[in-house]
Amino acid sequence: MTTPTLTPYVTLLGFARYVSRTGLARASFVGGLRRQRASHSGFNPHSSLLKALKADIRFRSPGTHLDQVRTAVKERWRPLYSILVPATKSYLESLGDLSQCELVRPREVIAFVGPLPVKINPQFGLRYADGRAEAVRLLFDEERPSREAILATLHLTQRHMDDVLPGAEAVVVDVRRGEVHRIDEITKPEQIEQWLAGEAAAFAATWNAAA
Repeated sequence: MTTPTLTPYVTLLGFARYVSRTGLARASFVGGLRRQRASHSGFNPHSSLLKALKADIRFRSPGTHLDQVRTAVKERWRPLYSILVPATKSYLESLGDLSQCELVRPREVIAFVGPLPVKINPQFGLRYADGRAEAVRLLFDEERPSREAILATLHLTQRHMDDVLPGAEAVVVDVRRGEVHRIDEITKPEQIEQWLAGEAAAFAATWNAAA
């Protein structure tokens, strides 16, 4: 029986985690993603949390749905949610008056970074009464996200913003530490493109070598 070919592919979150790694950890990480894709496995423990946050934004409730999900999740996830719910409520509070904020859905985009297809998929968008808009990616990891991971996420999201959420600004939120990241105007897009193309080529080569 012929094994189907798995062409290189990664979500933006996975690619951002890849560029944070070095040495043998990179090959191990890519191999794990490849096996996960081959088996169609994977579970997102944060999906209920994200759904509750969106409900609080949509219905302009000050954390009501987040408080409910804290005890509604399976028992095995309650220790995690006991940490993430207060942190996520702090982010919700940072949005200010929710009557001035509207939840909108961004589009998912498959973009090519060098030879590598990368799925650009912010978790939600926000439009404010003053005309501003944001395409938001929340990070829930226990470890602080690296500068490289944040830079890759912001740059690639902004690069495709005309398709993702026209007129919006890319935003990355490190939920556990309450930090909001935006594109630094002093960064040079051309240099970032060169760096990411090299990283993407290395990812694709490692993926194919694992076949």
